[in-house]
Amino acid sequence: MDAATNDSTTKIPTTVVTGFLGAGKTTLIRNLLATANGKRIALIINEFGDLGIDGDVLKGCGDETCTEDDIVELTNGCICCTVADDFVPTITKLLQRSERPDHIVIETSGLALPQPLVRAFNWPEIRTKVTVDGVITVVDSRAVADGRFADDEDAVNSQRAADDALDHESPLEELFEDQLACADMIILNKTDLVDVDALEKVRSDVVARVPRAVKVVKAVEGSLGADVLLGLGVGAEAYMDARKSHHEIHHEGEDGDHEHDHDEFDSFVVSLGEVADVDKLKAHLGGVIADHDILRLKGFAAVKGKDMRLVVQAVGTRIDTYFDRDWRDGEARDSQFVVIGESGFSRNDIARDLAG
Repeated sequence: MDAATNDSTTKIPTTVVTGFLGAGKTTLIRNLLATANGKRIALIINEFGDLGIDGDVLKGCGDETCTEDDIVELTNGCICCTVADDFVPTITKLLQRSERPDHIVIETSGLALPQPLVRAFNWPEIRTKVTVDGVITVVDSRAVADGRFADDEDAVNSQRAADDALDHESPLEELFEDQLACADMIILNKTDLVDVDALEKVRSDVVARVPRAVKVVKAVEGSLGADVLLGLGVGAEAYMDARKSHHEIHHEGEDGDHEHDHDEFDSFVVSLGEVADVDKLKAHLGGVIADHDILRLKGFAAVKGKDMRLVVQAVGTRIDTYFDRDWRDGEARDSQFVVIGESGFSRNDIARDLAG
């Protein structure tokens, strides 16, 4: 451990990793841990939903500098809505440990506004003990290239038949822009899924949405190391005027507190038991996701005849799978998924179709 971080009077640097649903935040953090070079990293993971999917994936990292004791999951809702109840007490407990971390990494929910979280570092209980080293926003280059968040009217019209949400001003688009506005570094991830011209268009679209100069880095499968991601030294909590959200701009000059639109999203967990075939599972999930306009589906599947657990990550109808580890002794071989969508979707109908 560095001598500087052994000093309890030194602020512990904290990196906030934000980004929209399925952008690749967890993969980026796993790569960060693998290249930490002995630096002790504490992780705070914020899940949207009832099943700790990302936390369980990261616990399998096997890195000596990030043990299971160094990982804290916040599952009581979006971290930006639970600052007082969850985040500040969690940071306080980390700071009270006999062996303080060298660096803290926070993975926010894909639905989180980063601004309230960064502002929380100014709270009296923690402001002299931790600082925001930098906010890293991960972007799914393929999703942006497909026009899911494009402002261009032609792109909106071309997507209208497949995505009704693009027929009006979407809160998802504002959320995407708020995550960009708060960034100190933007990672254009999954660049291998788009061609050169499309990637340049993505870069131009992203830069146009950011109100200040921000470093933009390209990546494939989040393949960036700790030397790139850590040590930005920004102290972002001191510069909130430069990274305001749509909500804050809209309510400038008004008194009182205002809630943002997180009540527009809902989630639930569904169990499916063992599945017989991975390709058939992906095709089945893709159909249900398309029929019900599900934003995000993620979880684990038990595949008959396979000793390893299958990780499933779906954004829209694009579904990625990989086997991550063996099933543990005494662990129920079950398939469980978190389903995330806009409020008002029918849980019963989705659960029925998934089980069908």
